[in-house]
Amino acid sequence: MKRIVVLGCGTGGTLVANRLRQRFDRHAARITVVDQDDVHVYQPGLLFVPFGLALAEDIVRPRRRQLHAGIDVAISAIDRVDVDGNVVHLSNGESLDYDVLVVATGAVLVPEETEGLLGTGWLQNVFTFYNLEGAQALGDRLAQFEGGRLVVNVVDMPIKCPVAPLEFCFLADWYFRERGIRDQVDITYATPLDGAFTKPAASHALAGLLEEKGIELVTEFNAGEYDEAARTITSYDGRVVPFDVAVVIPLHGGAPYVGRSEHLGDELNFVPTDNRTLQSQVRPNIFVIGDAANVPASKAGSVTHFEGETVVDNIERFLDGADLDASYDGHANCFIETGFHKALLIDFNYDTEPLPGHFPGPLGVPLMKESRLNHLGKLMFQWFYWHVLLPGRDVPGLGSAMPHAGKKQGART
Repeated sequence: MKRIVVLGCGTGGTLVANRLRQRFDRHAARITVVDQDDVHVYQPGLLFVPFGLALAEDIVRPRRRQLHAGIDVAISAIDRVDVDGNVVHLSNGESLDYDVLVVATGAVLVPEETEGLLGTGWLQNVFTFYNLEGAQALGDRLAQFEGGRLVVNVVDMPIKCPVAPLEFCFLADWYFRERGIRDQVDITYATPLDGAFTKPAASHALAGLLEEKGIELVTEFNAGEYDEAARTITSYDGRVVPFDVAVVIPLHGGAPYVGRSEHLGDELNFVPTDNRTLQSQVRPNIFVIGDAANVPASKAGSVTHFEGETVVDNIERFLDGADLDASYDGHANCFIETGFHKALLIDFNYDTEPLPGHFPGPLGVPLMKESRLNHLGKLMFQWFYWHVLLPGRDVPGLGSAMPHAGKKQGART
């Protein structure tokens, strides 16, 4: 019997464990999932919490309930991985031997790396909506906010869900207009990128939306210090952005145990991973899914979904001694909430920019265009997440590779 250990029971760990259980019977493989707690948060829902559009009970469920029968669960923090001995050491003193290891522990916030960020203003006038505590506290603060300077600041890249900070800006514009105080609120988006987004075509379109909504865009802003007393953010080049309320997306890194595991991670604790096979570059019996990998794809839930098929196929191939499938193309798509019950959708991969057209084919939802249909798609994704994505179900007509049908190749946006 093969021993497969999956580290992390978030999006990637859950869907891979479930797909593996479907692929291997209980006599062929023992599958064990490890996580530090039994709290599974639907992370896309965090965006809506500060605006009163989602509650904690809507987006939190027990991790164990998302796993198929026949999957073992270990609730413990991870101390370290011995990649030479093929063993995971848990913080509770237990150890797990493995034939195949799947690293699915995602990315973590490291706000302590930015000077002054965790000062006296933290969760008072400085917030993040990238965890539940911060999203709820920010909701309380926004409800009391009657005007002033609201700054949304991405400290550095990479981050989970790169479009979420932009979505927050668009929803804030809508939120304050609904309250009748938009003319009393200045909204600024400060990003380390040289544009609104990483992909040039989408960046141009999103910058246009920011301008249309009266949101200031500050680019190449690398935040070096937060000064709560002065309520300012200072970049490394000396530029200063003042704020009354700051919404921060802190520096991200891989899980801390990666740094304690010799040879496993890079300087940011992400795991070096082959872009196409999702096999680690550390050891051949280690595979990586989702935000834990250092592949040049967005750290987004859709990416994890599309990676799952490749990871599971390649684990089976590895155990059979066969060549790995190198077909994963970096496919990602994102619904981007733009306020007023509208959203736009972008779809891209390693080699192809977001293009106009329709997804997943000519009769699908519109790409690179605001619509109410895309907003409904964003809302419906939560049901899809719990009932299709996490259980590891296949969706007819929607595989891991980016579809080209329906897209206007070479179109200008």
